[in-house]
Order: sequence, then C-alpha cells, then structure tokens
Amino acid sequence: MGKAFASAGDLTEKKISFGPIGEGLYAFTAEGDPNTGVIVGDESVMIIEAQATPRLARKVIECVRSVTDKPISHLVMTHYHAVRVLGASAYGAREVIMSEVARSMVAERGQEDWESEFARFPRLFEGHEEIPGLTWPTTTFSDRMTVYLGNRRVDIMTLGRAHTAGDAVVWVPDEEVMFTGDIVEYHSACYCGDGHFEDWPETLANIASFEPRAIAPGRGDALVGEKMVGEAIANTADFVRSTYKPAERVAAKGGTLKEAWDAVRAECDPRFADYAIYEHCLPFNVARAFDEARGIDTPRIWTAERDRQMWEALQG
Repeated sequence: MGKAFASAGDLTEKKISFGPIGEGLYAFTAEGDPNTGVIVGDESVMIIEAQATPRLARKVIECVRSVTDKPISHLVMTHYHAVRVLGASAYGAREVIMSEVARSMVAERGQEDWESEFARFPRLFEGHEEIPGLTWPTTTFSDRMTVYLGNRRVDIMTLGRAHTAGDAVVWVPDEEVMFTGDIVEYHSACYCGDGHFEDWPETLANIASFEPRAIAPGRGDALVGEKMVGEAIANTADFVRSTYKPAERVAAKGGTLKEAWDAVRAECDPRFADYAIYEHCLPFNVARAFDEARGIDTPRIWTAERDRQMWEALQG
C-alpha cells in the first residue's frame, strides 16, 4: 500500500506554543504546522502570516489578546501559499502587505494553489467554508518598505528567491529579530515545490548577514540566540543542497525523474527523515529540483490533478 497522499493522513491536532522572541515580539508555533509572527507596536499590532483559515487565525488572535489589547492594523504575507494567506479576513487589518512578485503569483496561480493545498492538508483547512476568496494585498513593494508602528520601525524586504520567487522577510531593528517565512525552517522539511534551489543558499546568507538575535522560522520552534539561529540557517542550507545536488547529477547524465527520486532519498533519508512533513514534501521537492536542473527556471504550477499524478509516480 502506498503512503497516504501528502498530509491527508495527518489528522492529529498540534500543540500550540506562543512565546516572546524579543521585547513585544512573539512567535506562534504548532509542532511543524505553519508559524505566525506578532509585532506589538506603540499603538497597534502587525501579524506576519495569516494561517490557512479564519478558524486557525482566531487561535492566533486569542494568543495576541493574551499579551495586548491593541488593534491589529497590519498583516504581512511573506509569500502567496494558501496555508499562509487564506485566514486573512479574520484579522480585520487595514493594510495587507505582500511583495509585488508575491501578488503576481496570487494572480497567476493562487486559485490552483488553494485547490492543491486543500487536498494536501485537510486538517489545516477545517472551517474552510468561512474563507471569502483569494487574499489580495492592499499594499505591495518591490525591494523593501518600512512601516512605523508608532515609534517602532519594521522593515519588510526581499532578500532573494528561495521558497518562492516572491519571498519577503520582516526585520525589527530595535530588537534585531527577523521573521523569515519558509526561507528558514527548524527540524521541518523545506517545501521546495515552488522553490529556487540555486538561489536559496545566497538568500540564507543574506539573512545571516543581519546577525539576527532571534528568528521566527516558517515551521518549527522559534530560534532564540545566535547559536540556534546559526545552526538553523546552516541546516536549512544543507537540506536544500542535499535535495538539489543529487537531482542535478541525475539530470546532467540524462536520467529520469524516478532516478532523481532514488538519488535524493539516498542522500536525504538518513539525515532528515524524522523532520516534520518530510514525506509530504519530498516528491514535490524532487520534481522541482529535477526541473530546475534541466533549466526550467519558473516553477510549474501545481494543480490538484498534477499533485496526484506526481505522487503516484514517486511516492505511491
């Protein structure tokens, strides 16, 4: 019998953790499920990542209300994926911010991604009936923008392609803390199905150049302290390289996708098999790595139908 499709078999509710990573800065984490960041300013709050549904967003809001009663004024999406953005309506934020590239990806592939991820993560989309539609930003930026939450400065930037072409990070200079989205993970597999393998390590180096004292990653525990931050960045780079290089070698020899799959498994299973969502991510990662190694720069759009075909070919 083949493995259950993606995370369709993962029906266990995850334990939520919510704690400080700097003064007025918090990370909402849930055992490898998507994380959310919170920045408390002088008069209002900024949220980073909306969660997949309004139902999940309300769990974030409940945690926010445990530390402040200030209104939520800004919502930042680090990229376009459905599990990150479709809970946006629950926050009532007056500004919803994405990079210009991320917005273009909503227009190009947002509906297909919603349908794809809905089948991959049924637990995360419980209560999906409340989702009013695709999430569109009210504000976009090209390279960087700055928001002032009263006197608190927040810099929102693109530092290079990685998890997607439109990734943004959020930097809080007064505490030297960064919210990286899925560019950095901690003991969770990187999802690379829409990624850019050759660019990703340089983007990680750009993050490291800020010398963050803490990072809220896309998945996994909050990273507090320079040692933990450095280890997570290095481990993420290792995961990305270890996925891409075997696929690249197979592609260079004119091999098949199935041969690339076998080569990546041989490299990655011994070191990363116990990471959250590893088996879920692996087929999508190998398919994208094989494409990039053959010169396909723009990731092909994942649809629910393509997901199933690829899964049966590799993981079934």
